[in-house]
Amino acid sequence: MSSGRNTVMAYLCVFGALVLTGLIAFAPRAIWLSAVTFVAVIVLIALGRFGWRRWSAKPPVRPEPVYEPLPPPPIAPREQRIDQVPLPSQEADYDFLFSAVVLWTPVHPLWDERQVNLAALAVDAILTRAREVTERREPGRAPLVAHELGGILGAMQKDPTGHVLAMAESVQVTLSTQDRERLDKLAEVRKDQVVWEHDRKYEQSKREYLGEDVLKDTGSAVVWWLVKNDDQVEKTVNDIGLLATLSSAANNKTMPEEADYFFAPKSSMNGASPVDDLAAFLHSLDLDGERDLFAHQIALLVRNYGRPEVAEAILRRFGLTEPNPETPEQPWNDET
Repeated sequence: MSSGRNTVMAYLCVFGALVLTGLIAFAPRAIWLSAVTFVAVIVLIALGRFGWRRWSAKPPVRPEPVYEPLPPPPIAPREQRIDQVPLPSQEADYDFLFSAVVLWTPVHPLWDERQVNLAALAVDAILTRAREVTERREPGRAPLVAHELGGILGAMQKDPTGHVLAMAESVQVTLSTQDRERLDKLAEVRKDQVVWEHDRKYEQSKREYLGEDVLKDTGSAVVWWLVKNDDQVEKTVNDIGLLATLSSAANNKTMPEEADYFFAPKSSMNGASPVDDLAAFLHSLDLDGERDLFAHQIALLVRNYGRPEVAEAILRRFGLTEPNPETPEQPWNDET
């Protein structure tokens, strides 16, 4: 604004000087004297007004800078080491051993630490937060729990009293050597029990298959044996007596008349004795530890049927010289 006024005043002065010069050069004396006087008055008035405004104008007031107080420097957290503190797990009598470095700082820097044990409050807050996790975890997962607690306890939080902020680093979670050994033994037992239960169910299923399906009666045994021998009809016919005897032994029944043909003093079609055929047949059944018991039952059945020499041959063939104590000595009768 002031620069514009200065420009106008400069133009007025130049214009007045030009008019004054023209009047002096060309106008009569009386006229130019009057003009000079008029122009001088105008210039003086303009200069006076301009100078008065300039001198009377107040200098601009600059706002004083406002200085905000600087925040206090952050307080470096203090450390408190805790080592091998027992914390409960999901299983009774199996405690986790918790170790960590507790970092803490007071919420208000002006706390009188002679009246409040801030370090103890920080440690208690960390242990409380850790316990909320460990009591829901299995003791055999200690390394995984350590990583989980490292993340949960890795942030500053106020303790329940509001006096300190606490966090933990270098978190370690372990078990005692004795507890670790016990858990390993229990794990092995559980694994062995699962395997044993699987084997037991497999053996039970096989026994049910043989007793309730294959050896249910002579006809079922014959059909099964025919399939096992690739439809060898002649061999199956020669083994009918053996199949009848096995079916009777499996169902605790007396030996049928068909067995008399099988145990007659003659050789089978392939030159082997009937006892050898019996051994081959029992081997094909895959009876494992029950084969000797089955052989005892067949020998006893044959002896009670009046063939003691065949019974002795069966016992010798399987290396069984003494009667099986689990097998009754008296002849078996039909259940029906």
